[in-house]
Amino acid sequence: MSLEPVKTPRVNLRTPDVMAAVQAQVESHYRSEIVDQLRSTGGTLTRRGITIKLAKQFGFCYGVERAIDLAYAAAKVFTHQRLFILGEIIHNPEVNDQIRALGIKNLIGKDKEEDVENLTSEDVVIVPAFGTEVSTFAKIKELGCQIVDTTCGDVMSVWKRVRQNANDDVTSIIHGKASHEETKATASRATQNGRGHYLVVLTLEDTDYVCEYIRKGGDKATFLKKFEGGYSTGFDPDLHLRRVGVANQTTMMRGETEEVQHRIEIAMRDRDGQEKARESFRFFDTICGATQERQDALSDMLKAPVDLLLVVGGYNSSNTSHLAEMGEAKLPTYFIRNASRLESHERIVHYSLHEKREIITDHWLPSEPVIIGITAGASCPNNLIEETILRVFELHGIELAEIKS
Repeated sequence: MSLEPVKTPRVNLRTPDVMAAVQAQVESHYRSEIVDQLRSTGGTLTRRGITIKLAKQFGFCYGVERAIDLAYAAAKVFTHQRLFILGEIIHNPEVNDQIRALGIKNLIGKDKEEDVENLTSEDVVIVPAFGTEVSTFAKIKELGCQIVDTTCGDVMSVWKRVRQNANDDVTSIIHGKASHEETKATASRATQNGRGHYLVVLTLEDTDYVCEYIRKGGDKATFLKKFEGGYSTGFDPDLHLRRVGVANQTTMMRGETEEVQHRIEIAMRDRDGQEKARESFRFFDTICGATQERQDALSDMLKAPVDLLLVVGGYNSSNTSHLAEMGEAKLPTYFIRNASRLESHERIVHYSLHEKREIITDHWLPSEPVIIGITAGASCPNNLIEETILRVFELHGIELAEIKS
């Protein structure tokens, strides 16, 4: 006989006194006076021939701020209960270190400190901004845990679309990284009704392969091998590409997602004809607004003279990686985790998107006068941006007092 889920009363974390204390603590950890001043004065700062230019939009978005606030609030309210989180709250190592310092332990991934199976109804579980898979959420709910759900609203909008696809027997083709927490969570919603299917494509090359199969068919075994780990149980390209809907990981580049959509739509028209394709293909714009704002702001900044670009943030952050991609297409770009990677005037340690590891570049910093652009993804706090700005000036012998003057 199955047990009924334990019903745990919901606790309101967002009371005025709790949130006032949370705001003070969060600001002490992540706020930057220098970044605030730069924002208010146009985003440009010049000292002794060194010019720093900040993109107009960068750093924490509303969804990230909300997730962090709720995690800090949980630590303040549930002082006599064990606190856990389903993986990283966001993709920034410094922020995740702060979350651990609050006594919140990880339940998922290579750094997990406890198993979900060992939870009790007395425990508190935080769902990160990416969301979590249906099966995991159902398990912690069944155990009666107090759930603090920080899932971003933009992510939940995608879930709504893929659930509708599944209900209409439409396969969701998800543009994203199959291993990413958000994509896994979205994919689980595509199969939630027990009959839906999904396929994950990452690149335009992947997309073209799928398009060719849509038009002409092909070897099913080869198809399944190519996309191994990126499709639903029982997925059959001969059956489940008859009706498709394109969805996406919210932090992908809008232009690329639109190109994925465009190419698949053309393939469906080629196979089915214009009229039938209206029924066999669907698409909804579900790119995160904050992601797009940061991409647009960087694009605008790169239209003006800039000698090099520093992109600050976690290396596993999808939206930050896309900013680095945009920069690399235009000018020397260095994707750094934090200011410590600026080792000297001659040497920088930065992440290579192509090699998937940190590499060293010598003679990276030109002589003054030099214009250095700086941006950061939606998961990067302002204090890390400030530290990067200060380090650039420090490498030129410019101290804080002069910067503030």
